[in-house]
Amino acid sequence: MCASYGLDPRFTDTELLDAADEAVLEGLRTWAERNEGETLRPTGKNLRNLNPLIVQPEDSPVLEPAWWGFLVGGEPAKFPSINTRSERLQDKPGGAKARAIVPATSWFEMQKPSRQWHEFLVDDGALFGMAAVTQRGKTADGTWFTCYSIVMRPAPAHLAGVHDRMPVLIPTSFAEEWLTAETGREVVDEALLAAADLDDRVQVKPRGDDRRADRLF
Repeated sequence: MCASYGLDPRFTDTELLDAADEAVLEGLRTWAERNEGETLRPTGKNLRNLNPLIVQPEDSPVLEPAWWGFLVGGEPAKFPSINTRSERLQDKPGGAKARAIVPATSWFEMQKPSRQWHEFLVDDGALFGMAAVTQRGKTADGTWFTCYSIVMRPAPAHLAGVHDRMPVLIPTSFAEEWLTAETGREVVDEALLAAADLDDRVQVKPRGDDRRADRLF
């Protein structure tokens, strides 16, 4: 399960969007600098953090603040909703009707039974995108949000010893299709194939915890 990730404003190379999307990249840097030292975590009833999310409602990708986890009946879902299994979307592709990309420079997992935290990176901290499915939800006060859930898949062999699952990473070459393709199992299957191309570039490092105060962000 991915329950925390990081977004370091010092990113240079990207595996996110085409270089032409400068407005999105600048928005990410601005957000990361403004939230210096924060780890991105699920949104809750009391913790109203909204995280940057890339969606494409019209002709080009845009950045919007979003609620991590689903809202049901005005409250955070009672069922686990911050992650969605890729296998479930393959069986029921209607769950991927609305899709987005979560920008990140790392994610964190705790290895069991040692309870050792680890940080996962692409290369040495490149900006990358995690696949997400979205739905609209509103809080008890009637405020509407875009809510997202990160899509998870089985981890490759060199990472499975730390954690058996990982986010589905969306490389630049597949970003537009993930955001805009018709709903169906095909887009989920193709996302998994595209994600596998990044497997060898994923590194993992042990950490004391999943806080980012020891770095710029």
